Amino acid sequence: MNLLFRTDASLTMGTGHVMRCIALAQACQDAGGRAVFVMAESTPGIQAKLAEESCEVFSIACVAASQDDLLQTDALARKGRADWVVVDGYRFGADYQRVLKAAGFKVLFLDDYGHASHYFADLVLNQNAQAEEDTYSARERYTQLLLGPEYCLLRREFKRWRGWNREIAPVGRKVLVTMGGSDPDNVTEIVIAALQRLPNIEATVVVGGSNPHFDRLQRLASQSGQRFRLLRSVANMAELMAWADVAASGAGSTCWEMCLLHLPMLLIDLADNQKPIAGALDKLSAAIHLGAGDHVTADDIAKRVGNVLSSEGERAALSERCGRLVDGRGSERVLGELSRR
Repeated sequence: MNLLFRTDASLTMGTGHVMRCIALAQACQDAGGRAVFVMAESTPGIQAKLAEESCEVFSIACVAASQDDLLQTDALARKGRADWVVVDGYRFGADYQRVLKAAGFKVLFLDDYGHASHYFADLVLNQNAQAEEDTYSARERYTQLLLGPEYCLLRREFKRWRGWNREIAPVGRKVLVTMGGSDPDNVTEIVIAALQRLPNIEATVVVGGSNPHFDRLQRLASQSGQRFRLLRSVANMAELMAWADVAASGAGSTCWEMCLLHLPMLLIDLADNQKPIAGALDKLSAAIHLGAGDHVTADDIAKRVGNVLSSEGERAALSERCGRLVDGRGSERVLGELSRR
């Protein structure tokens, strides 16, 4: 199967759209298929990641979702004999889907909150816990929905952690901090400041390759000596999640990775699209929603993280509930749906 992915990444929009597409691309490659990415915007970190994954990348010079975008994507999809065009990004709406379908392509559209006015894609995938069919009432009769965390797209590195059992320490000490691939507002700094107030903890702070604040964060982390370590563009995220007792995280697609690892989460929504994810997980008692990145304070973060670390019972409950949501087979399920059509 040949998949063409139309998605973008930047400092402002982050890297989450591309990263979840990479998960599906890996599943396609593992099944003997080919994955091609078409991008109008990218970052050096994402370019390096795609090269590492042996994905072909075509850069197009145009405004995303424009007529020129569609013309170039159409040409590349035909040249590469794409079986499916996979579209992921909030700038792609109803017209983009409609034109691709009219051109004869099968379309998988990745969505988070029903941002398009109408859905023309063959398949719409919303992997979030709050996904509901009513969100997509404005769709074609042939459009099928793949809804919920059973379809969440996890990268290849998480395969071997399926069914892993977490041991809950009587007192938690180890905190994983991850605020996404770019974190333009530098919420990571607020979290570091909060954790520095807690005695007897260890913190691993992970930043993406697109984070512009790395040097400043490195100086802040070094002030805590060996208790804090700052890592960039890691290849062993699953191992770090297994190491941690709790995570302070952005509420993007990383949430589903942490669910697989049964990792208790305290979530900060860093963008409008993350608020429903954090809220749904909090409502399910599968995570704790701390609030929005532009309102949360170091005092509140320190208090809430400290309380969870000190409570074995709360960590055990969070771990059990989030672990129910994800089994790590979502990428294969989605690829199976593509193969059947």
